[in-house]
Amino acid sequence: MGLSKEQYDRIMMRYSQTRDQHMHELAERKKEIYARIPEYRELEDCVPRLGMESLKASLAEGAKDQEGSNRALRMELNQIAKRKKQLLVTCGYPADYLEMQYTCPDCRDTGYIDGKKCHCLVQKEIDVLYDQSHLKRLFPKNNFSLLRYDYYKGEDLQNFQRAVSAAKAFLANFGKNSDYENLYFYGTVGTGKSFLSVCIAREVLEMNHSVLYFSSEELFSSISTLAFNYQQRETYDAFRRDLYGCDLLIIDDLGTESTNSFVSSQFFTLINERHNNGKSTIISTNLSLRDLQDRYSDRVLSRITTNYVVLKFSGQDIRFQQRFSRSEHS
Repeated sequence: MGLSKEQYDRIMMRYSQTRDQHMHELAERKKEIYARIPEYRELEDCVPRLGMESLKASLAEGAKDQEGSNRALRMELNQIAKRKKQLLVTCGYPADYLEMQYTCPDCRDTGYIDGKKCHCLVQKEIDVLYDQSHLKRLFPKNNFSLLRYDYYKGEDLQNFQRAVSAAKAFLANFGKNSDYENLYFYGTVGTGKSFLSVCIAREVLEMNHSVLYFSSEELFSSISTLAFNYQQRETYDAFRRDLYGCDLLIIDDLGTESTNSFVSSQFFTLINERHNNGKSTIISTNLSLRDLQDRYSDRVLSRITTNYVVLKFSGQDIRFQQRFSRSEHS
C-alpha cells in the first residue's frame, strides 16, 4: 500500500514550499548584494547585453567566424563570473552566496533524480509511515540489535530460535511475491512476542511499506466507537480502508479486549478481508489455538490455522528477569 495519494501530495506540496522559500531567500540575498556592491549589479546587467551583441555579430558575419565570436563571448562571460565571485569574497561573502541553495542538493528539492525517487523523498515517505504506525515510541527498546537468547533455556530457547528464524524468513520474503505470509505468536506473558512483532515492524517500515500497530483493546475499542457513531461514518470508512489495506497489520495482546459477538464478528471480518486483499498480519496473544476457538469462533480458528504460521513462545517472564537482575546489581 505505501502512502495514500493524500499523503504523497502533502509531501510534494512541502517540496514546492521549500523551493519557493529558497527562491525567496535568494531574491533577498540579491537585493542585499545589489545595494552593497553596485558593481555586481552592473556586471549582471552586462551579460544579456553581451549575448545580444554576440548574436548580432554572428548574424552579420554569417557562419564565417561564428566559432570565433562564440569563443570570445565565453571568455568574456568567464571573466565576468570570476569578477563577481571576487567581489563577493572581497566584501566578506561566500563565493556561492548568490547561488540557489537547496535542502537536498542531489534532487534540488524536487524529490526525484532522473525520474527515480531521491533518498530524501524515500526518507520522507518512511517518516510518514512511521508516524501513522503507532510504533515510534516502541522502537528504541524493540529492535533486532537488542535481540538476546540468554533469557531462554532448553525447549524455551528452541521455541524462540524457531520464532526468530520465522521472523527473518518473513522479512526476506516480504513484498517480493504474491504469496503473503501471516504470523500467530502465542505463549505466556513476557516471552518476546511483542518484542519480535515490533522488530519485524521496524524492518518492514524501513522497506518503505505501510504498517499499523494496535493493541487488541485499542483496536476493537476504536472500531466499536466509530461503528456506532453515524456522524463519523467517513472516519470509520477511512479507518477500515487502512486496516484492510495496510501492508502489515500487527494486533498485539489479542484476548485482552472485552469480547462479545460484535468483537468476534469484527475480528473475523478483519482477518478475512486482509486475507482477500493478500495483506500480511501478525497477531501476538496469550491464547493457544484451543483458547482462540473458545473465545471467538470456529471460523476464526480455521482462518488462523489455515493461513498463519503458528509459533509458540515459552519461558519465564523476561521483564521480571530484567528487574530481578537490576535489583541484584543495585
